Amino acid sequence: MPITKSVKKALRQSEKRQKKNRSFKDRIKVTVKTYLAKPSQEQLKKVESVLDKAKKKGIYHKNKVARLKSAMSKKLVKKETTPVVKKPIKKATEKKAGSKMSKTK
Repeated sequence: MPITKSVKKALRQSEKRQKKNRSFKDRIKVTVKTYLAKPSQEQLKKVESVLDKAKKKGIYHKNKVARLKSAMSKKLVKKETTPVVKKPIKKATEKKAGSKMSKTK
């Protein structure tokens, strides 16, 4: 345990900041998960807003925020551009017995 008065205060401050940062990170995770479940333009705005606030508060580094925002926007673009097309199911075909082995020089 801390002994001096200043170290006790520093410990109180760090615990308070840790609690605030943890709750903000949980908020970010929930927002991102809801966006990934159903990507939309409105959800993307919410995610970007929360990430920008995290950058401003110093919770996340600016490069991490940029990387996450880029990944989230790619998910939306991929969802919008990918058409839903059912691919035909290929039936398993049997290989011809000895096709490569029977050919000798």
